[in-house]
Amino acid sequence: MAKQISVFLENKAGRLSHVTKVLGEAEINIRALSIADTSDFGILRLIVNDPDKAYRILKEAGFTVSETEVIAVQVPDSPGGLATVLEQMTAENLNIEYLYAFLGTTGEDALVIFKVEDINRARNIFQAKGIKFLDEQTLYRL
Repeated sequence: MAKQISVFLENKAGRLSHVTKVLGEAEINIRALSIADTSDFGILRLIVNDPDKAYRILKEAGFTVSETEVIAVQVPDSPGGLATVLEQMTAENLNIEYLYAFLGTTGEDALVIFKVEDINRARNIFQAKGIKFLDEQTLYRL
């Protein structure tokens, strides 16, 4: 399991730039990100090397920030690799709220960040099915 930082952003020019500048000045390294948006606002989801510091720094800079537990899953980097993992999750009736890819290096596997409704159950299912996932410290160091 890992901590994801979510930042609520008005859909205005320069808001994303401001977030990345604040993080960069605080020596926070962005490991993965995703943006979901509407015409008025967006939610920036981040995996960073120091989520506690990032949360604090962004709050101090006036951003609306939240922290969410996610899980980084190693998925075979081959055609159908993600489908295999998703099929196993479906078989266990494990609901996915959202996911996004992570550009890290773990050898032969790709990384996918999953937000699921029950992270502890997901972890147990992954362990039972031999699906590899990264602990938070390994993820933050990639």
